[in-house]
Amino acid sequence: MASRRLLKPALFICDLQEKFRPVIWGYPSVIATAQKMIKACQILNIPIYATTQSRGKLGETCPELSLESAVEHVDKSMFSMWVPDIRKHFELADGPHEIVIVGIESHICVTQTTIDLLANGHKVYVLADGVSSCNPQEVPIALDRLRREGAVVTTSESFLFECMGDANISEFRQISTLVRDTKPNTKSALETLCKI
Repeated sequence: MASRRLLKPALFICDLQEKFRPVIWGYPSVIATAQKMIKACQILNIPIYATTQSRGKLGETCPELSLESAVEHVDKSMFSMWVPDIRKHFELADGPHEIVIVGIESHICVTQTTIDLLANGHKVYVLADGVSSCNPQEVPIALDRLRREGAVVTTSESFLFECMGDANISEFRQISTLVRDTKPNTKSALETLCKI
């Protein structure tokens, strides 16, 4: 029987709030990648953890993100997502997880979350087609730093296929269909957020 390559994945969605929509570089692409990852997590039964940054001032999570199935959807004042309400789920688990991150801003909350997760022994994937900042110039600098810190900087499609690891797993066809159906948005996200 086929088994997955990644055995304990989790999705972190960092601060994708409505108030940021007009100021974040390529925000529609970040949202599209987050939507694809949420759908993939539902198919693969991967837990989702989401945060807002100072919700009272910066507003709710963007309405097009369906987070009803999130294990936690918490507000925070810290920049890192590694807050007690999320951390407790991982302290009870045995061994490290493979945590994939989408959200904003690359050089602040995404960076500090990644550093905290790495310091706690987790493997971290940062999706280059799913993170951004107000200033686009911040993004490649942040991603370069995170690579040096030990994170895997990759794309949503690459992560999903690595997560599965085998075309014989039962969810492969559904994920392949999702990848095919989101191809235009993925291409746009790559062109906007991953310029070489």
